[in-house]
Amino acid sequence: MKESATLKSMSKTLGLSISTISRALKDHPDISERTKDKVKALAQKVKYTPNLFAQGFRQNRSRILGVIVPNISHYFTSTILKGILAEGEILGYRIIIFESQNDDKKQEEMLRTMIEFGVDGILMALARRTASIDYILQIMNHLPLVLFDKVSDKIPCTQVIIDDEVAAYNAVDHLINTGKKRIAIIKETENSYNSEKRYMGYMRALKEHHLTLDPKIVISTEDISFEKGKHMGNYLLSLKNRPDAVFAITDSAAIGVIKALNTFKVKIPEEIAVVGFSNSMNCKMVSPELSSVEQPGDKIGRIALKSIIEEIENPNKDFFSKTIEIKTHLKIRESSLSQSS
Repeated sequence: MKESATLKSMSKTLGLSISTISRALKDHPDISERTKDKVKALAQKVKYTPNLFAQGFRQNRSRILGVIVPNISHYFTSTILKGILAEGEILGYRIIIFESQNDDKKQEEMLRTMIEFGVDGILMALARRTASIDYILQIMNHLPLVLFDKVSDKIPCTQVIIDDEVAAYNAVDHLINTGKKRIAIIKETENSYNSEKRYMGYMRALKEHHLTLDPKIVISTEDISFEKGKHMGNYLLSLKNRPDAVFAITDSAAIGVIKALNTFKVKIPEEIAVVGFSNSMNCKMVSPELSSVEQPGDKIGRIALKSIIEEIENPNKDFFSKTIEIKTHLKIRESSLSQSS
């Protein structure tokens, strides 16, 4: 088997010390340009690849970060990951991404795998079915951890979130200001931090406008997908006293509702208005175009990445339970505001 090139073999070929070879590859100012050129030319010729894990052991740091998310294909999650990857590249960190698929056991296994990989820190959005946090607290004894998007107030760490309650309040307040008085909500069944915050914003808007909360149009479901949104849209249309607006905590569910309304020729937004959450690309691909809360995923990713690196590079500083809240804004489109308005 052909032996891979090492600093030692390159040192032997050029008659230079290993430390000189290493510093030349890192563009150290003490090394002459002539020597750097010679070393880099040889490194390219022999296809030298640095051993990141060996470097990590020597420096007590790998410059590798682990990221765990419930669903990589989710639009909002993908925008966060782009921010993490972009900022990681700028700051010289490599990123390993895992998908928990909202499985608590997989999440635990991935956290332990990251310890084995020797990552410097972990960024994580919690799986929906995170029943126990004991193993997460154990991990925090060994590594810095920053939560983003899907978080828990029971985990004492830096958390980067959006203003979920305010965002939902603004969405429902907008619907009420367009004349809607019977507003349904589609939210998650399980104890989801984000869902509960958005539900609180929904309830606050109704209360401040002196509107009655009707449990019949508070739809709780574990699955908040397009198909479920369509199904719930059909259910709301079957009620004797239909809602005149629907606020869904995901765009997928909101678009499902629009599909159901279009099937039964319900005028949107005149008869029933619809607002979603995330401002995904699909908002402009549906007819009428969907009003939605825009979440700055790229910004969340970049701030989460900077936060974990700050903790890694300042191990003696106290970052206990710091919450960073990112502002959102409502993108108003045809589904909640008619052209004549």
